[in-house]
Amino acid sequence: MTVLLVAVGAAVGAPARYLLDRAVQSRHDSVFPWGTCVVNVLGCFLLGVLTGLPSALFALLGTGFCGALTTYSTFSYETLRLLQLRAWLMAGLNVVVSLVAGLGAAYLGMALVS
Repeated sequence: MTVLLVAVGAAVGAPARYLLDRAVQSRHDSVFPWGTCVVNVLGCFLLGVLTGLPSALFALLGTGFCGALTTYSTFSYETLRLLQLRAWLMAGLNVVVSLVAGLGAAYLGMALVS
């Protein structure tokens, strides 16, 4: 049953990631990956909020939805792409902003429900 809950959450989270990423990125004329940054920070916040849920609900929303919404692989790829383009500042900013904002968002989410 838990695997099904994770799959259902992921089936909603993955398209949500794609649509939100495209919506955010289309509003910026920059090599900085704003879309990925926004979905990852939002996912960190949501996961922080969801930490106290019962295990079945956490499997659906935390592991399934947030797991599919956020994307470490795309973050890594986009950072490497920026390095290949010699956009050193943007690559460094992507790493720092993603880590600091992600950790801050997760902390804020947890603090809101504590």
